[in-house]
Amino acid sequence: MDSKIIRDLECKAKEIRYLILKTTHEAGAGHTGGSLSMTEIMTALFFNIMNIDSSNPTMEGRDRFILSKGHSTPGYYSTLALRGFFPESELSTFDRIDSRLQAHPDMNKCPGVDYSTGSLGQGLSIGIGIAQGGAAAGRSFHTFVLIGDGESQEGQVWEAAMYAGASKVKRIVAIVDYNKVQLAATTAQTLDLEPLADKWTAFGWNVLECDGNDMAEVLQTISKAVAQDGEGPVVVLAHTVKGKGVSFMEGKFQWHGKAPDIDEYRRALHELGCSDALEAVND
Repeated sequence: MDSKIIRDLECKAKEIRYLILKTTHEAGAGHTGGSLSMTEIMTALFFNIMNIDSSNPTMEGRDRFILSKGHSTPGYYSTLALRGFFPESELSTFDRIDSRLQAHPDMNKCPGVDYSTGSLGQGLSIGIGIAQGGAAAGRSFHTFVLIGDGESQEGQVWEAAMYAGASKVKRIVAIVDYNKVQLAATTAQTLDLEPLADKWTAFGWNVLECDGNDMAEVLQTISKAVAQDGEGPVVVLAHTVKGKGVSFMEGKFQWHGKAPDIDEYRRALHELGCSDALEAVND
């Protein structure tokens, strides 16, 4: 992989992490931990892999993205803002009445959102339908669906997986944000998903795995998935860390749906090395 491209994407991921923390802190609400865990995935997709145009969000031939773990909108909106779909300043309206940036993404309000999500377990079914619709219309776009691991305890995920595998649905890539922590415990303590790779294989999917917080691995693995998705469905198990980038948030279920207070925000900015932002807060 080109080292310059990787470094540039890593810089963007750092900026997205800053925007996530700023957004949830200012709103006093939002799912911080799961947004931070998926940052490298979102950065690789929106700044390198996907065929999209922020000046034309509904471009017919664009690749589609479905955030099935629809509560992680701070990470989604921060990525869209940095990519130019709307001004970064609009992140300060997150979760407010009449804002385009609701707690769950709304395709009728927010530019860059391909489908409204929030009820967990449904995103993969939607993505499969979009992929099949595109194929029926003779289009060649790719559909990406980001799934949570806690969400993967729901039956509809596996019904969709079974259908896509049996039907050899093409041009769809599912990515599991496998941070192994959910609302109130680890996934292993709640309903163990292992052996997760074997389960997806048994349902007829090509399975790839990577360190989901290593930019080079993420980029290489999702690119490989795209190269293979013309043969049938591909899933990437991205092993991530909940709250990645902020030591006191990492691996803690307490940060599933918690926003940092002012002291926690300062500590997080210091750890990320966001000196300008930290100076502005201290002023």
